[in-house]
Amino acid sequence: MPATAISAWLASCLLLSLRIAPTFAWGPPFSLVRAPLLVRLLLALGLAAATTAAMPTTALVRDLSLASLLLGSARELLLGGLFALAFQLVFAALYLAGRTIDIQAGFGLAVLVDPTTRTQTPLVGTLFAYAAGAVFFATDGHLELLRLIVASLDAVPLGNWVMADPTDRLAGLLSTVSLIAFGFAGAAALALFLIDVVIALLARTVPQMNVLVLGFQVKTLALLAVLPLVFGLSAALLARMLAIALETLPRLI
Repeated sequence: MPATAISAWLASCLLLSLRIAPTFAWGPPFSLVRAPLLVRLLLALGLAAATTAAMPTTALVRDLSLASLLLGSARELLLGGLFALAFQLVFAALYLAGRTIDIQAGFGLAVLVDPTTRTQTPLVGTLFAYAAGAVFFATDGHLELLRLIVASLDAVPLGNWVMADPTDRLAGLLSTVSLIAFGFAGAAALALFLIDVVIALLARTVPQMNVLVLGFQVKTLALLAVLPLVFGLSAALLARMLAIALETLPRLI
C-alpha cells in the first residue's frame, strides 16, 4: 500500500473516531458503564478503523492538507458532540423526574456519588437512568446507533459537515422526552401525592400524631413498593424515549 493511501486511511480513521468518540465517552448510557475513558476512546477508534476498512470509498478523506484536516476535525468533533448531547438531554429528563420523586418522598438530601462520572446524582433518578441504559442495550440501541453513524457518512462525508442551527430540534427533543420522563414517573408521583393527602387528613383529625415522621416511613415503603411496578409496566416509555433520541440524530446533521 503506498504511503499516500496509508496516510489517507489514518486520517479517515482519526476523523471518523471524532464523530464516534463523544457519544461513547460522554453520552449516556455509555458513560454509565464503569470503564476507563481511555478504553472507551480506544473502542471508538477501533470502530472507526473497522468502518473505514469496510467502506473504503465512502469513509475516505481526499484532502490531506493540514488546514483541511484541522477544520475537518473540528467539524467532526462538533457533530459527535451533538450526538452525545441528544442522549444527555434524554437522561437529564430522567434525572429531573427522579429528583422530583426524591423531594416528594422526603429524599431531598439523599444523593448518590456516581463512581463513573464522580458526580452527585439523585437517588431515584439514578435508578431511572440505569433502567433506561438496560432498556437501551436490551433493545439493541447501541447497534442502531452504529448504523446511524455509518449511514451519516453517506449524507455527510468526513470533514464536510456544515453546522446548521440545531436549537429547534434539540428543544423539541427536550420537551418530548421531558413529558415522557414525567409520564414514566407519574405513577410514583401519584402514589406519593395520595399518601400526602391521607396524612394531611390525619393531621387534621389526629393532631397529636407526629405526621412528619409517619410520612417519611409510609412514603418510603410506598415508593419501594411502587417503583418495581413502574419499571415493569412503563419500560415501553423508556424504549420510546431512546427511540426518539435515535430518530433525532439524523435531523441534527
